[in-house]
Amino acid sequence: MNDDAIVALYWQRDESAITVTQEKYNAYLMKIARNILNDTEDSEESVNDTYLAAWESMPPQKPTVLSTYLGKLTRRISISMFRKRNAAKRQGSEFALSISEVEEIMTDHANPEKELEASHLGELLNAFLCSLKPDERNSFIGRYYYMDSLKDVAGYCGMTEGKAKTVLFRTRQKLKEYLTKEGYEL
Repeated sequence: MNDDAIVALYWQRDESAITVTQEKYNAYLMKIARNILNDTEDSEESVNDTYLAAWESMPPQKPTVLSTYLGKLTRRISISMFRKRNAAKRQGSEFALSISEVEEIMTDHANPEKELEASHLGELLNAFLCSLKPDERNSFIGRYYYMDSLKDVAGYCGMTEGKAKTVLFRTRQKLKEYLTKEGYEL
């Protein structure tokens, strides 16, 4: 079933929408959740919460790309769950590893919320991503948005893990330089 038909089921308040969504997107959503939570049980809970959030948000929402919409819901729910369950310490998930890599470019006293509005920072990040070569952009988004492992990033970008690590390091450095140049104090 195509995404438009699935969204139509949600709008009709047809409960089969959840079943069809699960059949089509469960593996994709579980990958996102597992990369963040590093726990199968928590990931299953997060994905189930995603189905509930989708049910509660459609209508009024009418996503044009259902996979992206569901992925964003899963990511938000999983990050929230990660923060609640690991307030005192970080576990060895891909989320914790990828966040620690990005934190390297920010000093301890930097507070993005006080430096720039979140929307302005988003605009800067989008502009930065558009300026990157495709392999740099794909590896950066894969690692820091989808929280994919270094091995996975290397695999779908067609490079060795060592090269992927180097590309990500250099891209983080470029991001730091770009944000500094744009007036974002780090």
